[in-house]
Amino acid sequence: MSEYCLRPGDDLQAALDAAPAGSTVRLAAGTYRQKVLLATPGLTLLGAGADETVLIWDDYAQKIHPDGREYNTFRTWTLAVCADNVTMRGLSVVNDALHPETKGQEVALSVYGDRFRMEDCVLRSTQDTLFLGPLPRDLIERYVDLLPPPLRANRLLSQHFVNCRVEGTVDFIFGCGAAVFDHCELRSLADARNIGYLAAPAHAREQTEGFVFRNCALTCEPGVAPGSIYLARPWRDYGLVRFEGCACGAHIAAEGFDPWNDSGRDKTARFYESPAVPGRVAWCSRD
Repeated sequence: MSEYCLRPGDDLQAALDAAPAGSTVRLAAGTYRQKVLLATPGLTLLGAGADETVLIWDDYAQKIHPDGREYNTFRTWTLAVCADNVTMRGLSVVNDALHPETKGQEVALSVYGDRFRMEDCVLRSTQDTLFLGPLPRDLIERYVDLLPPPLRANRLLSQHFVNCRVEGTVDFIFGCGAAVFDHCELRSLADARNIGYLAAPAHAREQTEGFVFRNCALTCEPGVAPGSIYLARPWRDYGLVRFEGCACGAHIAAEGFDPWNDSGRDKTARFYESPAVPGRVAWCSRD
């Protein structure tokens, strides 16, 4: 198995493009300010620790792209993973554009690969920090002239996050992936709009696997008002999410879930929480 070692200042994109499938790339401590698309299957990306190795960029939805159009949410990523069987450990991926209330969405990590695994990492941005592919089908069709084929793949994708921290404000974990979060921290950040949402699932009706948050800690930074953060709202009508054994801070709204466009109240959204929490919305399942 090939192994490569990089340091800040090295061209990370060129190194990932040149790395053979199944190889390991080690990133020394430091800041890598670069927008990167990872397309090497089976690659392992290792940092020196989430506080030591930081991959960072600052695109945002309303920024004008070189093609003359706005970036749109799905071109703002700092890192896009478009290959299967990728593993990442011990690093941070950050979008530091800030001020989403005026700039729009700001993605740190987008995952379009299957069997993706991330351990001991930090993902940090504001609105839409982590996108878990694939796209909803209507957007796959809508963005045919905006996004390249790897970002419009129409297939079920799975992701697994272990002992990671995801930070954001609004819908900061979103998409259609079959994603499991084990013993992770979901950290809400203060936002000028004084309201936030952890997850925005958009799974198709026939999907039976959605987002699972298992034994996670739901925390917030100082300045986040009590009761101002919702666990989830359905980005598409049949969004599927489960919270299992999670510890909620006082910042989580008593009703727990938000219906967005009434898909929750119309009982199409599939939201589950266990153990049951008194005061949650009536359309949240308690199993």
